[in-house]
Amino acid sequence: MNTSKSAKNLPYSGVRIIEFSHMVMGPTCGMILADLGAEVIKVEPLEGDKTRYLMGSGSGFYNMFNRNKKCIELDLNSVLGREIALKLIAQSDIVIENFKPEKMQSLGLDYKTLSALHPALIYVSHKGFLPGPYDHRTALDEVVQMMGGLAYMTGPLGRPLRAGTSVNDIMGGMFGALGAMAALKQREISGLGQEVQSSLFENNVLLMGQHMMQFAVTGKPAKPMPERISAWGIYDIFNFKDSEQLFLAVVSDSQWRIFCQSFQFADLAQAQHLRTNNDRVKNRSTLIPLLQKRLETLSASHVAKLFEDNALPFAPITKPEQLFDDPHLQQTQGLAYIEIADGVNQGKLTQAPLLPITLAGERLPARLNPPKRGQHSQELLLSLGYTQAEIDEMNQNNVIYIA
Repeated sequence: MNTSKSAKNLPYSGVRIIEFSHMVMGPTCGMILADLGAEVIKVEPLEGDKTRYLMGSGSGFYNMFNRNKKCIELDLNSVLGREIALKLIAQSDIVIENFKPEKMQSLGLDYKTLSALHPALIYVSHKGFLPGPYDHRTALDEVVQMMGGLAYMTGPLGRPLRAGTSVNDIMGGMFGALGAMAALKQREISGLGQEVQSSLFENNVLLMGQHMMQFAVTGKPAKPMPERISAWGIYDIFNFKDSEQLFLAVVSDSQWRIFCQSFQFADLAQAQHLRTNNDRVKNRSTLIPLLQKRLETLSASHVAKLFEDNALPFAPITKPEQLFDDPHLQQTQGLAYIEIADGVNQGKLTQAPLLPITLAGERLPARLNPPKRGQHSQELLLSLGYTQAEIDEMNQNNVIYIA
């Protein structure tokens, strides 16, 4: 695990956050702030966050989005469990949550209740929708992708298809973190906290903004990506020898000249009907099949080298598991070693992607592994002033869980 940058040297060192969250959206918000140095304490139920036990596409959620956090397990339905939670909140700057409003209200952990006790508290709430006609609906990433235009734009016409990752959950958590940062800055001026809300649906609408503006500018609806009229003459996946594929892009007239010279396509370089990018866009229906036929006998490695040597945009078609061995990620420390917290591979050392930023030339490290169930319960309870005898009694009475 990379520990070259300690928490005290990070921008949100000294900020304490209590996180009541599960799945992806809320945990992403907590992870971002934790990576930036905040002390994030994740409060889980006695059986542990259900995300720990998901299968299939959800099996990576917990270990991806909960590094750099501490964990305490509490029975929040008990008076003593809520007392502990309130004591933690009293020592904190921010509360993060992504449960239904009625759940937090029933526990007395909603913003209205907590802000009356702690006016400086910042409360970051992650929801399906911002307040309005839809806010009573239950939302999932796939739900808002379908109703927010993303699935329509991703799949072929008549076959809406969700994006291949939890894009709204992750970005919704990111905007929750941005809101928390803004609220911390404003608190420096006013001394008061506030509620921050981030949502899946409105996040998805922001992603669709470019297509909405395309309609506003042209008067023509955007077509799904597989059906779209590309802005570029060459912006496609091509097939090569041995069933290999590459994405190739030629997006300017100077790149077109370089491309034709590199592949010795003098006839295409001289063709008047292909002279400008807009000309090539108009003639894509014949140009792309022609290029495919000329390129298909070449090896993908040869084409990739020509593109790289001439600073032309290209990409291999990569599967997620292949990223573990990506030379760029390995050499730039874009992946950090963590220990898997749960499941059949519990304790196994693996690597996870870090936030895609550098501060002073360094990536933000994974300082703490995703926590095991109740890993920090005892440490945190002692810090709140509970005696060892009281902690043992709470453990025996199933108010808390200690690893």
